[in-house]
Amino acid sequence: MRALLVVNPAATTTGARTRDVLIHALASEMKLEVVTTQYRGHARDLGRQAAESDDIELVVALGGDGTVNEVVNGLLHHGPDPGGLPRLAVVPGGSTNVFARALGLPNDAVEATGAILDALRENREREVGLGLAAGTPGTVDEAVPSRWFTFTAGLGFDAGVVGRVEQQREQGKRSTHALYLRQMVRQFLDEPHRKKGLITLERPGEDPITGLVLSIICNATPWTFLGNRPVYASPKASFDTGLDVTALSRMSTASVARYATQLLTSSPDRGPRGKHVVSLHDLSEFTLHSKAPLPLQMDGDHLGLRTSVTFTGVRRALRVIV
Repeated sequence: MRALLVVNPAATTTGARTRDVLIHALASEMKLEVVTTQYRGHARDLGRQAAESDDIELVVALGGDGTVNEVVNGLLHHGPDPGGLPRLAVVPGGSTNVFARALGLPNDAVEATGAILDALRENREREVGLGLAAGTPGTVDEAVPSRWFTFTAGLGFDAGVVGRVEQQREQGKRSTHALYLRQMVRQFLDEPHRKKGLITLERPGEDPITGLVLSIICNATPWTFLGNRPVYASPKASFDTGLDVTALSRMSTASVARYATQLLTSSPDRGPRGKHVVSLHDLSEFTLHSKAPLPLQMDGDHLGLRTSVTFTGVRRALRVIV
């Protein structure tokens, strides 16, 4: 089997020695080509080249969720074709690795590599559904290219937090859970629309839901991790269904404290709840409109400001080694 290993050299939890060990282990089982990413978007380009090749059967992404997202967008550049596209395997190398852990892989890169090799020997794989976000036709964002996401997207507050974290990382700060929590507090204090949201959710055949401050889209559960603690914003979300949405129509100090506590104590059976919480499950398509440009994030990457985004849940989009 010929495989491509896409390595993010900036992966926060895998040093050069560990990467060498992983490469050696993978190369012992397959004909392996190793490429180290050189620029933002390089992993996407490599994924596209693999999808357009005639002989690559497997693409292994070694890095965090951002690296995986780029590889997935490259593989799906021409659209889903689970039977015809190379399979995807993920070796977690980031600070959180939500997608890999949601698939049930160990969070340790060496252990995950062992699990992937076992899965290849036993021919274990699954077809997973993914989310697709695009600029809404007839709006100022209609020309924005569509983009796939593996586990989460968000318009508004949470995307603002992601943007703040990226700014801190560009200044040399390490990506830690404490950094995210600090930026979350700062985003809340600076949020001008927390009592009257700008977001409207529209879906076919249903009345619009207006006045949303925060909107989190989940394609899987958990939504994220705080260390080893899983956080369930949408406990019913699954790679086998459409998209789930958890939204808030109010973010007062008291309500944020309440919902933050609910998130920290959430479980596969119980997520955020209350009169200002909107929870929607298994949506095939919906649109988020905003009265003013708001930040958008996908799989933990800040993608700039948007006023209207249409989301589609695409089932059985890609084969993944598990």
